[in-house]
Amino acid sequence: MTLLDLFKHIFLQKRPASPEDLSPEAARLINFKVVIAEFADNVESSGAEKICSLLKNREGLQVIYFNEPFNKSFLNLESRTFFDLLEKGQTIIDKSGADVLVWGCREGERIRLNFQTDLQYETTSGIFTSILDSLYFPAEMFEPSAPFPKSLTALIYGAIVSAVATPTRQLRIQKRYLLKKIIAALSSDNSAKSLSVDYLPYIMNFLGTIYLSYSFESETDRDFKIVKNLFETAVSHQDLIKNPIHLGCIYLHLGQLYDAASHYMSKRPSAYYRGAIANYRLAQKYLGKYTYPYDYGAISFRLSELFYDYWKQKNELQALRDSVFNLREAEKIFTYALFPEFWAKIEGRLGYHLSLLAGLTHSSDIAELGIAAYKNQQKIITEKRDPCSWAEIQEKIGDIYFQLGRRDQDSDALEEALECYHDALYIFDNMELTDASRRITVSIAKTSELLNSN
Repeated sequence: MTLLDLFKHIFLQKRPASPEDLSPEAARLINFKVVIAEFADNVESSGAEKICSLLKNREGLQVIYFNEPFNKSFLNLESRTFFDLLEKGQTIIDKSGADVLVWGCREGERIRLNFQTDLQYETTSGIFTSILDSLYFPAEMFEPSAPFPKSLTALIYGAIVSAVATPTRQLRIQKRYLLKKIIAALSSDNSAKSLSVDYLPYIMNFLGTIYLSYSFESETDRDFKIVKNLFETAVSHQDLIKNPIHLGCIYLHLGQLYDAASHYMSKRPSAYYRGAIANYRLAQKYLGKYTYPYDYGAISFRLSELFYDYWKQKNELQALRDSVFNLREAEKIFTYALFPEFWAKIEGRLGYHLSLLAGLTHSSDIAELGIAAYKNQQKIITEKRDPCSWAEIQEKIGDIYFQLGRRDQDSDALEEALECYHDALYIFDNMELTDASRRITVSIAKTSELLNSN
């Protein structure tokens, strides 16, 4: 197999310069911290040190070798030890401040690499990589004196950069700048020609993830087709994939590709929605609720957003119901105890979607469920911790009570609405939020008038 043959016709076309491209001088000011953990290996191994050496002088990276001894049996990626992997990885990330943690594990005559980031399942800042995404290499390549093809070094470099979360615009610009250079390097290198075809689906999966991370905001069919071709090439060689979770990851990325297209592409939006939903559901068949719940739950969260957007486009009530169902699935997995911030986000979305569904179906029971979800959100977003956000939620609860009271001529519901509105008004007045105070004052006047007329 040659990466050049697979890649050159895809990536060698000259791309227009982006207005967000950084100058080399500006880029040198931003470095992503990468921690390479000592490999889990049954023989004397220097694989982690070799990767550190290969990546040491790569632009935009600060590479650290982590060789603290501990039991690495959880790196087998089995569902029963998966929580241990996440927990230990998060501990290392917290301790080191790493943007990306690289795990290495021997499987027979192969080395498997996986990439973990901070709050991997909660972060939505341009990350498409799952910790289950696996990149395989012949173990002999990691021997100290063995040559390591430049294209495969670039592939690891690209996998790391694509896994970095970028919550700020400057970090997004740097990430895209590095990925552009990595893609150019991959497209012009023929040094991996001796690698067996057995490694093809894993390489194609990561090439697709790298390019998706670079181009997911693109509005052009060309970029969409490039990424789609890479993932579909990986799927077409699924007979070479021994562990079904790896096939699940490829379908996950196809879902992410269509998901991104539904937001950024102006043509055929319905087709993109359907493609995203179909591929996400395929991924969940391999990344199940009871085996890999966090991947399943993260997909459920994305499905909820897709169904909500589809409902806005097509006004199909079932899509809104499906959105609520998938939020409920995510809620069961990302719990208050283990994922408080993400749980609060889910509860907020659930409250909003249930309130919409209640209005459309004229259901008091669904409205009460929406109120309960918003009140759950306030367990994390408290009046003391974040008064403005708390007050905004209180206003939303008041709106639901107002709709209930107006529709059912329910004085108790209207009184609850008034109480919520006054709670919010107190916060908005104290924070001198004039527009919010004016809006709430109007709501209070409408509610009082309706209450007095009952």
